[in-house]
Amino acid sequence: MDPLTQGIVGTTAAQTVTKHNNFFLGSLVGFLAGMAPDLDVLIRSQNNPLLFLEFHRHFTHSIIFIPVGALLCSVIFYFLFTKKFGMSFKLTFIFSLIGYSTHGLLDSLTSYGTQLYWPFTNERVALNLVSVIDPLFTVPIIIFASLAMYKKSKQYTGYALVWILIYQLVSYVQKERAEDYIYEHALRSGHEVQSVVAKPSFGNIIVWKVIYSTQNMYHVNAIRLGLTPELYLGQPISKLNTSQDFPWLDSTSQQAKDLEKFRWFSNGYLALDKDDQNIVYDIRFSSLPNETEGLWGIKLNRDKKLDEHIEYITNRRNDSKRYQDLINMIFNKYDNK
Repeated sequence: MDPLTQGIVGTTAAQTVTKHNNFFLGSLVGFLAGMAPDLDVLIRSQNNPLLFLEFHRHFTHSIIFIPVGALLCSVIFYFLFTKKFGMSFKLTFIFSLIGYSTHGLLDSLTSYGTQLYWPFTNERVALNLVSVIDPLFTVPIIIFASLAMYKKSKQYTGYALVWILIYQLVSYVQKERAEDYIYEHALRSGHEVQSVVAKPSFGNIIVWKVIYSTQNMYHVNAIRLGLTPELYLGQPISKLNTSQDFPWLDSTSQQAKDLEKFRWFSNGYLALDKDDQNIVYDIRFSSLPNETEGLWGIKLNRDKKLDEHIEYITNRRNDSKRYQDLINMIFNKYDNK
């Protein structure tokens, strides 16, 4: 999730154990600790463009690392400010522990993938229940948590927790509706479905991106889940086939290794760019949910040496128009022709 949401959820969790005299300070520690695991974005390399993908939502987000991360936070917070305001190291650690512990769990609700169980497995947990940025989810939590701090009342903290729970339950129902609808659509189309992934589109849980795979194809569509589902058809796209699409690629080369790393990161949802056959996209993420043109990908180059890395690329072409189209989808004004 975005840093603000991570912080305010950390605040809400910390408020559950605060007392009247440390309500604000405990909330602040929970806020900062709730954001702290995302410092892993600083793990980067100019030589290895995929290093940040490998280590974002990695060990700092693991359940087993929570006490370690909380201890590091509490040491920093204690000597920076909590000691000056009379808060003990023990209390600083407790608030840090509670705030830090929310981060990986909250991230696992999104689609990006979080290594909650590192080092026992490198599985990326992604429950696909909420977008990485969703104002409708975040703003009420900010309001309730702020009222709790202002009035020093856990009553508003309770409201925030109830909202978090209700929103995820509604999103779960929406996800089930999306998967059921696309299964029926695939059967009507005569397709034998191998797998389905449904994820909320950017900033809402009304319009969902739904991908189902057949033997050699991915079928990408969007579904508006109002009272009556509305299907916004996309275009099918061939699954990446490394031996066919890159017959020149040496399996021992660094580019081949990088491609497999990107495949792991993308959970296998890879396809070639329609305009540039050297670009491989993660098709799970796009500006418009019924498109296959991903927000990020990698570019291979047959002229690179065996030990040279691939090129990591981002794709932000015509995003303003696409986001307007997404708004039209949400309000059922989108022309799918």
